[in-house]
Amino acid sequence: MSVDKKGMIAALDRVIGHAAKPVALHEPIFDEEDKKRVLACLQSGWVSSVGPEVDRFEAMLAEITGAKHVIATVNGTAALHLACLAAGVRPGDEVIVPPLSFVATANAVAHAGAVPHFVDIEQHRLGLCPQALAKRLEAIGERRDGALYNRETGRVIRAILVVHIFGIPAGMAALKQVADRFGLPIVEDAAEALGSREGGDHVGHMGLCGALSFNGNKIVTTGGGGAVLVDDEDLARDIRALATTAKAPHRFRYHHDRVAYNYRLPNLNAALGVAQLSRLPDYLQQKARLADAYATALADVAGVRIWDIPERVAPNHWLVAVDAECETLEARDALIEQAHDAGYMLRPVWDLLHRLPMYKDTPRGGLDVAEMLESRILTLPSSAHLAPSLPR
Repeated sequence: MSVDKKGMIAALDRVIGHAAKPVALHEPIFDEEDKKRVLACLQSGWVSSVGPEVDRFEAMLAEITGAKHVIATVNGTAALHLACLAAGVRPGDEVIVPPLSFVATANAVAHAGAVPHFVDIEQHRLGLCPQALAKRLEAIGERRDGALYNRETGRVIRAILVVHIFGIPAGMAALKQVADRFGLPIVEDAAEALGSREGGDHVGHMGLCGALSFNGNKIVTTGGGGAVLVDDEDLARDIRALATTAKAPHRFRYHHDRVAYNYRLPNLNAALGVAQLSRLPDYLQQKARLADAYATALADVAGVRIWDIPERVAPNHWLVAVDAECETLEARDALIEQAHDAGYMLRPVWDLLHRLPMYKDTPRGGLDVAEMLESRILTLPSSAHLAPSLPR
């Protein structure tokens, strides 16, 4: 079945036709409270990597996510790099990574000097597939000297990096069973998943630790910005030290006890984040209404459907994804171009990570599901302000 392009454009018209064209994929929302908070921070003089707004931002994130410790960072990639280091990833190691993600997922592994090892995704959640993971580790894993080795490359497999794509929680319970069986820690790339829950638990600290992002295209933004979520106190202390150039506490001396990173979020950015986080419940409600409106409008359009969400999973609807029955990348791109001509900035999924030139020779299992879905996944304009009004 091919996609009814006219029907799809008509459905977009019904849901978001009221918005000014072109309709972007995802835009931030700023109000007077944002301006007041940022201006007050400017007037205080505390604009760099320490200050009360950073502390307040971290405390708010801890309350929202349930994580015991939060370390705010300059961006999501930095947070993910720190999380990989916290999991023990070192130069020459391998880290299991899904091929479907933004490039920062694999880059964070490379920043740690390690090698991404790609394992396939599951079709419904779009995250790492527990069955594919178990099958791959059984095929190439060899435990010796207290570590799991890839018998084909001779490298240690150090960790599993799980990604919650578009804010849809990956199947963490099943993935943790596999990880525990093979003695591997899980790091969560929750960059897109602020507000996403599974079984009532917020993603990002279901494994060892995880990373959030507050880039300008996220539900809540600090301009740039990210955060590490972690429950273990000792691990949190170590991550915080790595994020702050490993400066030893002292009234006036500058002593650093190891090579570390200048990854801390500036107080000025945190001020914006504090104001934004106060509106997160409203944003999540608006985005859920928008996803429901899309589902209704597309229900009778041939060849396209809203992505199915498993039970007990509460995504944040960061980007509303659809399954469009495009058999080739060329057919997908033609559909996107037609939508763009109508003023709707649909986007395809990212180029699969194992196809990128710097990762084309890295180890991998079979990636049939990811490669099949590459031409079918589209994301629709998903800004919270596009949501239809609540019924009167």
